[in-house]
Amino acid sequence: MTSRRPSTHQKALQINIDATVHGTFAEIGAGQEVVRWFFHVGGAASTVAKTISAYDMQVSDAIYGTTKRYVSKQRLQAMLDYEYDLLVQRLERIRGERTAFFAFADTIATSSYSRHEEGHGWIGLKFQHRPGSPPSQIMLHARLLDAENVRQQEATGTLGVNLLYAAYHLHGDPRTLISSLRDGLTRERIEIDMVDLSGPCFEGIDNRLMSLQLVEQDLTDAVLFTAEGTVVEPAEVLHGRPVLAERGSFRPVTNTTLDMLERAHALFCEELTDGREEVVTLAEMTLRNLMAGEEIVPADFLARVDVLSALGKTVMVSRHAHHYRMAAHIRRYTAKPVGFVLGIPALRDLFEEKYYTDLDGGILESFGRLFKSGVKLYVYPSRDSGTDRLITAETLEVTSHLTLLYAFLRESGLLRAIENVDESQLHVFPGDVQALIEGGDPVWEEMVPVKAARIIKERKLFGYRPSPARS
Repeated sequence: MTSRRPSTHQKALQINIDATVHGTFAEIGAGQEVVRWFFHVGGAASTVAKTISAYDMQVSDAIYGTTKRYVSKQRLQAMLDYEYDLLVQRLERIRGERTAFFAFADTIATSSYSRHEEGHGWIGLKFQHRPGSPPSQIMLHARLLDAENVRQQEATGTLGVNLLYAAYHLHGDPRTLISSLRDGLTRERIEIDMVDLSGPCFEGIDNRLMSLQLVEQDLTDAVLFTAEGTVVEPAEVLHGRPVLAERGSFRPVTNTTLDMLERAHALFCEELTDGREEVVTLAEMTLRNLMAGEEIVPADFLARVDVLSALGKTVMVSRHAHHYRMAAHIRRYTAKPVGFVLGIPALRDLFEEKYYTDLDGGILESFGRLFKSGVKLYVYPSRDSGTDRLITAETLEVTSHLTLLYAFLRESGLLRAIENVDESQLHVFPGDVQALIEGGDPVWEEMVPVKAARIIKERKLFGYRPSPARS
């Protein structure tokens, strides 16, 4: 072995020569590409207790129980539980003192002659990190981006070996564990958009931070957390649903932040063809929004997510600096209407041509990409800091040669003004509230939702310190 990351061949061989590691492989949907590696490198008898591929749905149901979706987290969990319990039941008495048991499982949908959709699947491992220990678990969801079925199978095999190796050799270093999942693969071949680590091996680890690592290390473009703070595959929430997103730093959430989203939500729902459709509202932060100087501070990131979750908001973290890229990302999951709510400062930035020099078509190309599939913008008014004049989507002035473009967006209904807002807090911005929190000035409590204020004080978030009068 060199000081560099071992190859897939080396990883499989290193596991095979470890006499303490022994388990079952259950693979459905992409051949038996993971276990094939362990047979290929030699010495598999030490590692492989059993391998199974229950492709027939009735056979699969007979083993793992019935399910509505065969490529799902629920099916993967059933496979892991069944195979792990069966393995321990059969072998623990004989070799439990010297063996760390595992069950590896995947359920994959690859492209085929009859299925032309993008490949994806669930992959997981339930394992003892040392003989006799209670089991820990890693589950992940991957998108398989190769065009050819055989290449998707190969990628699944490499990813599976990476997962098994990481569980046994890197579980003490979660950041490296995450990055190692893509060893031997490229970002153009595979994307991992959800990971869940649990059990005694990962005690104290917050899966929201692990998901953040997926974005930071470019294993995916975006991750999603439910209002309960649970890490989920984005499609689980967004698939086939109308989506309204507000982009920001949310440090902290202000009353204006919520008012923007609520009023945009009302306008958005008016335009839906089916009033019974449930709209997904996203509070979305980019990596740039999360930066504190040169790095992201984990505690600060979790503080923002905790407050948003307490307010019932679904949270997305993405790499997408531009709205048109964010719109394209959401379009992976839904063909239903998509809207963005933004304030006047963000709208001004949207019309800054300097941000689109990487596009051959400049700002026109960016707007073409943004609005090509039914996306709309809902614009919240603001007050001019110098004159205190109210600026709305109707009165905003843009660069003279973009005036006709702006008028077109307004007249076509692609850009709508949010009207009749409470103007009393239009002067409030998150940065100002942050300064008041750190300075111990209690007036900030009037600028944020009651729930948010309570959490900030209880947990001493965002540099909170009580005012001198209350200390």
